[in-house]
Amino acid sequence: MRYFVLKSMGCKSNQFEGQIVVQKLVEAGFEEVKKLEEADFYILNSCSVTHKSDNEAMYLLRHAKKLGLKTILTGCIAQIEKEELLKEPFIDIVYGNEDKFDIVEHLKNETNYIVRDLMNSDQFCKVTLNDTTKTRISLKIQDGCDNRCAYCIIPYGRGKSRSADSDFIIHEINKYVQQGYKEVIFTGIHIGLWGKDFDRDLLSLLKDVEENTSIPRYRLGSLNPLEITSEMLDFLQNSEKFCPHFHLSLQSACNPTLKRMNRHYTVEYYLEQIEDIVSRFKNPFLGSDIIAGFVGETDKDFETTVENLRKSKLSQIHTFPYSIRKGTIAEKLEGHLPDEIKEQRANIIKQISAEKFDEFLKSNIGSTQEVLIEKRLDKKTGLFKGVTRNYINVLIKKENDVDFNTLKNITLKEIQGNKFIY
Repeated sequence: MRYFVLKSMGCKSNQFEGQIVVQKLVEAGFEEVKKLEEADFYILNSCSVTHKSDNEAMYLLRHAKKLGLKTILTGCIAQIEKEELLKEPFIDIVYGNEDKFDIVEHLKNETNYIVRDLMNSDQFCKVTLNDTTKTRISLKIQDGCDNRCAYCIIPYGRGKSRSADSDFIIHEINKYVQQGYKEVIFTGIHIGLWGKDFDRDLLSLLKDVEENTSIPRYRLGSLNPLEITSEMLDFLQNSEKFCPHFHLSLQSACNPTLKRMNRHYTVEYYLEQIEDIVSRFKNPFLGSDIIAGFVGETDKDFETTVENLRKSKLSQIHTFPYSIRKGTIAEKLEGHLPDEIKEQRANIIKQISAEKFDEFLKSNIGSTQEVLIEKRLDKKTGLFKGVTRNYINVLIKKENDVDFNTLKNITLKEIQGNKFIY
């Protein structure tokens, strides 16, 4: 058993962890291939954020088993469902969320099942990515979540919040600087909780990063609105390294719905916060998550959400229909909506998002932006490609004076699809 295919579903942390698993297997002499037909075994690093993602995972595993591959399931589904999964004839091996990092040892010992208890774990699992093919690199600084949002099963797949220590993070960033990286992206399940387990906070970490590394740019993952304080914004506003890219985990734009979700802020609070961010930064990117059709969401509630989203200064909205998750508070609430209603509402929000993003791109016409040129040409066009600090993709014609993995100031003039072309 030498050749493998690995697929990671879901969040950026899971994508990062999948890369770690690939790295460990390759270092041990296994070979990654792209086609299932060329593989001996299939690894699915799963996500369990929605019922749809669970169904997709089972479909992928069935398909791989039909092709004769040995199947390995890891990730959040494995952590939550545990040994029950081995009853499925299309699942051969189950490894928990942290056990996957020891995959080489487990395969060598022919271990078919291991899922350690993360709910009582206090230790952050330090893993290092050594992939020098990418231009921007992710660094996982936190795992787990202490919140109990009504709709969410992820705390049971990730355990309580655990943070990487500052020394480890600084060491990793300085290593990446030596390898030529110009940007690091801080990822985790709930990075706003960084440091809570040892009486520190995210702002103190960012101050450490700025004082003790020479990384030119850093970018933050998703944050709860309550975690973006005025003190943090004061600091970031004066930073030369911070990329003005905020992703706010909002989930609804209606107060009664937020209350049922067990989210501890109001729409008025985060709309004011968005206004504050926009007033401090020039053309910041403001992304968000919105769940459409949550339990008990009335027509009036949804109309309120639509109204508030339209008047907000968000740049883009990631939305998906609410999905019942077994074991969550919301599963037992009254007022579950038909799938067609949830889909309709999600489609309306997607349209608002498209309009918002178009407005955001147009607001950047004529601005001069620092663009990080990626290490590879764009597959579709063959052009150089890069990303601005405020998260705009730019295609650069080859006649322009640019080179791979460099920072260049570019004046944005022409929009082509959802990108600028220079």
